[in-house]
Amino acid sequence: MAKRIKDENTDFLFEAILSLKSVEECYDFFEDLCTKVELREMTRRFQAAKLIRDGEKYTTIVEKTGLSTATITRVNSALRDGYDGYARALDALGVPKK
Repeated sequence: MAKRIKDENTDFLFEAILSLKSVEECYDFFEDLCTKVELREMTRRFQAAKLIRDGEKYTTIVEKTGLSTATITRVNSALRDGYDGYARALDALGVPKK
């Protein structure tokens, strides 16, 4: 596992994210913070995490997300050996494990 990026500025960013109260507030914040490409990429990675959890094959995930197999492999590695960030978020959204 890679070393975490943890400092007071990152804490401040995460506290700001946690303060948001609706999906619409998240759109406003993330569209200000990120480029459309960055936001789309994060969205596709999280979609890939869900599809991996759903048991989809890489070829299907590539078709549905447009991500490279290398990126899908990275998402899968994070699901298996990461900090459980994807897993916690998917669990919180009620996405069952297969």
